Amino acid sequence: MEKEKKKGLFSRLVSGLTKTRNNVVSGIDSIFSGFSSIDDDFYDEIEEILIMGDLGVETTEKIIDDLKDKVKENKIKKPDECKQLLMDSIKEQMNIGENAYDFENEKSVILIIGVNGVGKTTSIGKLAAQLRNDGKKVIMAAADTFRAAAIEQLTEWSHRSGADIIAQQEGSDPAAVIFDAIQASKARNADILLCDTAGRLHNKKNLMEELKKIDRIIEKEYSGTRRENFIVLDATTGQNALAQAKTFMECTNITGVILTKMDGTAKGGIAVAIQSELGIPVKYIGVGEGIDDLQKFDADVFVDALFDVKETNDEREEYNHDDT
Repeated sequence: MEKEKKKGLFSRLVSGLTKTRNNVVSGIDSIFSGFSSIDDDFYDEIEEILIMGDLGVETTEKIIDDLKDKVKENKIKKPDECKQLLMDSIKEQMNIGENAYDFENEKSVILIIGVNGVGKTTSIGKLAAQLRNDGKKVIMAAADTFRAAAIEQLTEWSHRSGADIIAQQEGSDPAAVIFDAIQASKARNADILLCDTAGRLHNKKNLMEELKKIDRIIEKEYSGTRRENFIVLDATTGQNALAQAKTFMECTNITGVILTKMDGTAKGGIAVAIQSELGIPVKYIGVGEGIDDLQKFDADVFVDALFDVKETNDEREEYNHDDT
């Protein structure tokens, strides 16, 4: 059953990355087959396609420089022999480290931040459902009190996922909701507290003050608990998602990214740019509407799916991050 689940996840990832693959990989494949020698024009063509795929100039330059080093080191002469080296170079820009999901096995508070419309509340609901399936006791705090719709949506997800929810009326103080949710988490011995936050604060100063207030309450009422701040970004906005992340980074310490709507964009290369340029790991990517379509991020699996590398065995043993 576990093998079938992994194969199903990989297939959905391959399907969800179709638009990006058509935009990026098909162009690169034509370069591999169209050039007879490895020269400056060959590298320039690859560079152009990667930038068009929203990997960004800075990240693309790192990948091309690394590719050139690998070609020299391995004494590669034929362009079509560069494909695996290019894949390896991209993977190296996306390594999220061994401890990316340690929060799952510790008592944790996770703030979910991001602007409205990126899929923030839905991502929280899907994450809560997955954590519940893993046997975790989860409480959700509906601290995006600016929007009644956000509270209603999260309440609906609490019914679907079996996670508890702490909510107040629209217009309530978000910090007060967090306070109540912490007391509930302590009383019910919850494993993970997921906190929705407002995506519409008028300026950076407002945002910073709101997050500082929430931080103070968590520090005072729930000290010693692992802290994570995940930003939700819409992949379809490409480089604009990168700009949003930079703004939020000025206001708080971002520990991970949830990248949504990857199935709806040809700009999936933004996942590479985020990790390479900002040094923030992409922890989850959304490749469809279903609960299982919010997937844990794995650089090897992501790049293999992007390039649609056929499985060499049924186990795909490297795709085991959800077992640990």
